[in-house]
Amino acid sequence: MRSRFARRIAPLTLVSLLAVPAMAQAARTPVAVAIADENPSMFSDPAYQALQLKRTRYFVPWDAVKTPSVLNSAKAFVNAARAQHVSVLMHISTDTFTVGKSKLPTVNQYRHYVGALIAQLKPLGVKEWGVWNEANNGTEPTHNNPRRAAQFFTTMRSICHGCTIVALDVVDTGDSPGYARAFYRALSPANRARANLVGIHNYGDVNRRRTSGTQAVIDTVRAQSHRAKFWLTETGGLVALAPNFPCSTSRAAARTSYMFTLARRFQRTVKRLYIYSWTGTGCTGQFDAGLVDAHGKPRPAYAVVKRNLTTFTR
Repeated sequence: MRSRFARRIAPLTLVSLLAVPAMAQAARTPVAVAIADENPSMFSDPAYQALQLKRTRYFVPWDAVKTPSVLNSAKAFVNAARAQHVSVLMHISTDTFTVGKSKLPTVNQYRHYVGALIAQLKPLGVKEWGVWNEANNGTEPTHNNPRRAAQFFTTMRSICHGCTIVALDVVDTGDSPGYARAFYRALSPANRARANLVGIHNYGDVNRRRTSGTQAVIDTVRAQSHRAKFWLTETGGLVALAPNFPCSTSRAAARTSYMFTLARRFQRTVKRLYIYSWTGTGCTGQFDAGLVDAHGKPRPAYAVVKRNLTTFTR
């Protein structure tokens, strides 16, 4: 028979034990972490599956439906993600990354081609869309036309009913605040109120250990739309980016750790974090930010991600 003391403390002990998982959950940083890539083989990699992620991102040319191989690649990625119960943010992008060669679609062309893409992919479960990837980047045809980017948002709203839409997506370069202001000025009051989800690619802040680029975008957008929330739609520690970042997996791991520090700092407004990318190029290309190398071996940054996932949401 238990003593009166044991009977008295038992309820308290039970409450305390039940509170432990709740306290651990409450301590998590409320930023959902995902990994973006374009290769569907990522989903079958045991190292990826071990992370138990629920989201990913894929960028696709605005005119993808014109080219069956490009459209089929997008579908293959979506289907592979779906098989692993991973939802896809589909981000509209340029038709070519060759500077000066990309074509800026008219509003009618955007409506036609992007609308056809939505018709193909939405039935597969793709209900999160980005209007235009890195709209202010010099490789994108929208880089000097924020008004057209605003028109694309208005169009996306009319052709993707029930979708979650990243209205504006910018790189954290010095021109991003001016671009964001021009984008919002070009919107009608009704659409301005609805352009309340903005993507940031803050490679600059992450890899130079600063906060200014992310902060500038957030401050500028919130001045236009005070309810705006943000997703870091593409970011990560750079293994290599010529000529400023020579190949270094250890530096990439350290910057990946700082990426999580930034996410914690901005957790009140930043709600998702998409790390780019999964598979590296072996430092043989212009850009490499892979969490695993070209042969599939996890790099040091992978361990950083896995460790931080214990204190972030998915």
